[in-house]
Amino acid sequence: MGQVVKLDKAAMEKAAKDKAAAAHAAAANDSIIAPPPVRRRKLAWTPARIGVYGFLIVAALFFLLPLYVMLITSVKPMEEIRLGTLFALPVKATLEPWLQAWSSACTGLECNGIRSGFWNSVAIVVPSTILSIGIGAVNGYALSFWRPRGAGLLFAILMMGAFIPVQVMVYPLVRVLASVNLFSSLPGIVLIHTIFGMPVMTLLFRNYYAALPMELFKAARIDGGGFWRIFLQLMLPMSTPVIVVAVIMQVTGIWNDFLLGLVFAGSEHLPMTVQLNNIINTTTGERLYNVNMAATILTSLVPLALYFVSGRWFVRGIASGAVKG
Repeated sequence: MGQVVKLDKAAMEKAAKDKAAAAHAAAANDSIIAPPPVRRRKLAWTPARIGVYGFLIVAALFFLLPLYVMLITSVKPMEEIRLGTLFALPVKATLEPWLQAWSSACTGLECNGIRSGFWNSVAIVVPSTILSIGIGAVNGYALSFWRPRGAGLLFAILMMGAFIPVQVMVYPLVRVLASVNLFSSLPGIVLIHTIFGMPVMTLLFRNYYAALPMELFKAARIDGGGFWRIFLQLMLPMSTPVIVVAVIMQVTGIWNDFLLGLVFAGSEHLPMTVQLNNIINTTTGERLYNVNMAATILTSLVPLALYFVSGRWFVRGIASGAVKG
């Protein structure tokens, strides 16, 4: 009987030891599989970090200050503006200057506001952007994969056109367009913006396509793809990032243009920037600063909205090889 009790006690002690060993092994496995969370070290406010944040805050205030002045001035009545409180918030805010700038401000002999200039800018920007991007994409595709005879010379000529100042080419272009009856017309200004946008767009798309693997093009050629089939079905669907970059560059550049619109658009197709200049410089009696500020903000709304909506796509397009060479 005593021997049985000793055997049971030994068995119980062995079972307890096995259980403890199993628990220890499980704990060790858990510690290996799921290590304890690492505490993040708090960032110390060193003098260098404080200096960087201080510089960024000052730079942001420097660039936002003119916008702040424009906004508060555009909603002030003239009685408050005459007090000279430039940075003070309006006491009686009003949207009348915005309505007047849009629909009834004088742009010379006519007092129809900046509304007509807005639609003229839309009519200029849309076809100019589509044509310049389309031609630039085809040129970049041809110069990257097909490489026709004289491709290097053609690319050099296009790059020369990208870096020649616009002012140098205004008079020759006036003579050329006048000889073909396109001067002071909507097709004429669209053609001018297409010509000036084509070199930069060609460079943009050529550098983007040059970063793509040549094996894709060779495989498409083996499958029987021709020039246009490879471009439309293979290259163009892969070009979304660079197309976004190109659209942002062209829309903002053409929308903000003043010189070409003034010279080539004609009196019936003046863009919004030219109409803004006419509103500010057309003074009969008192100068309406609130109307001028409202017209300025209205003119810049399209580029601002474009950057706010598609700014992250612009960064992605640049990072994906849009400017790689």
